[in-house]
Amino acid sequence: MSAVIHAFDDEVAPAARLAQALDLPAPALVSVHRFPDGESLPVVAASAGRTVIVYRSLDRPDGKLAPLLLAADAWRRAGARRLVLVAPYMAYLRQDKVFAPGQPVSRDVIGRLLGGAFDRIVTVEPHLHRTADLAAVFGVPVGIVSAAETLARALGGADPQAVLVGPDEESAPWVASLAARMGARFILLNKIRQGDRSVAIDAAPLAQLAGRRVVLVDDICSSGATLMAGARQVAAVGPASLEAAVAHALCGQAVGAALSAAGVARLIATDSCAGPLGVAPLAGVLAEALQEELG
Repeated sequence: MSAVIHAFDDEVAPAARLAQALDLPAPALVSVHRFPDGESLPVVAASAGRTVIVYRSLDRPDGKLAPLLLAADAWRRAGARRLVLVAPYMAYLRQDKVFAPGQPVSRDVIGRLLGGAFDRIVTVEPHLHRTADLAAVFGVPVGIVSAAETLARALGGADPQAVLVGPDEESAPWVASLAARMGARFILLNKIRQGDRSVAIDAAPLAQLAGRRVVLVDDICSSGATLMAGARQVAAVGPASLEAAVAHALCGQAVGAALSAAGVARLIATDSCAGPLGVAPLAGVLAEALQEELG
């Protein structure tokens, strides 16, 4: 066996789905001891001569990064010949420049740390604005996996009558990809972000959505502000149905309830982040991206 999957105990389920998709044994678990002062000590299974595929999504990253980086050192010392990080959600990409004096470029800091620890990184729909090449940031090959196929399947497949609605021009490439898989058309809104939890939407393009199946699409739902602003505007024009699809549900059940109150009948998210809203498994598309590691 040339490759094995390792995971932390809070992500056993998605790691097991990936192992099954790759026809590999169940994941080996990393045990983490916490010292009284809060330091962590991960202990890994020996993997001499093997490729170790590490499943670790980096939502809520601050508590995950130190144990992950320490575990990477442990895998090297335990004989792993190659380390591949599968991080369906990749954190700290939004801060890709200094927006105000005194700020860091978080993307580059985290990129150096992870790129120095792993030989390859695979992630899903990274939140990019001005970054054209993630491999240049991390210093190692980076495989970028689309969530479009997974979300299209979860939404029921082809539906030429549906209209997908993206929040802004930046969302265009991957909203278009999802629309193409569903045989649907899409429109883009003008989103005006007023703060982390406050978003305004230009309602002008929405009249055409009356009587249609509408799917609001975004890459990330954290506070839910963007989706809720769009949902309220779309609901006001009388769609036949209103759903939402996101690649990464960083939010919890409270945001799901708020979206429901705003008129969203169903929220579909991938399982990139652990929680009650991630229902569409990425294992199949991740497995495709990892086939070369099995040789």
